[in-house]
Amino acid sequence: MSNLWKNDDELFALVKEKLFVALVGDVLDKMGCQHQFLPAKLKPIQNNMVIIGRAMPVLEADYFAEKVEGNSPVSNRPFGLMFEALDDLKKNEVYICTGSSHCYALWGGLMSTRAMKCGAAGAVVYGYHRDSNEIERLGFPVASVGSYAQDQGPRGKVVDWRVPIEIDGVRINNGDIIFGDRDGILVIPSDKAEEAFSGALEKAKGENKVLKALQKGMPTVEAFETFGIM
Repeated sequence: MSNLWKNDDELFALVKEKLFVALVGDVLDKMGCQHQFLPAKLKPIQNNMVIIGRAMPVLEADYFAEKVEGNSPVSNRPFGLMFEALDDLKKNEVYICTGSSHCYALWGGLMSTRAMKCGAAGAVVYGYHRDSNEIERLGFPVASVGSYAQDQGPRGKVVDWRVPIEIDGVRINNGDIIFGDRDGILVIPSDKAEEAFSGALEKAKGENKVLKALQKGMPTVEAFETFGIM
């Protein structure tokens, strides 16, 4: 663990206080990790929401009835393994889900209430959320592609969780760090986290110097030559 923080609680508090997603994304680019942003349409449902926590990946699949007598026991269970996955959320974790078509909501108000009781840090669903007013009243950070009330009950099921998933080619493993704000959602691989966040904190100091120089009238060409940041 870095000498700047001792545990996830300290790291995530530091990130919320001093960093923003674009800054960490820039550092990951310099590290050679240039494909870590999730699709641009995936955003927090309110501009002031910040999501930072460890990924708990969840795999969803389309179904075409609430109960199906198939060869998998999941087929005969409403919502599949969604309740088990939700109950398995730990402190500082982010429920991050993909795998289904965008025909129904993957997250809602009651799920938010349960996730908060588990100490979760947020939810990111590559699909829709619903119960927007309830989620906003709770203040639970959720990112989705938009709101749509249609229920997943007869349309989709969770088939597994804590397994690797991909969203538009971005791999998300259990324990990776998810960082999201109004400008996008970023996946920081767990083995790159210390370097990425330490570098971002340094870059934040550098950007402060650039800002002050620009405010005093320094041309951008000179500023970039002087500080190497823009």
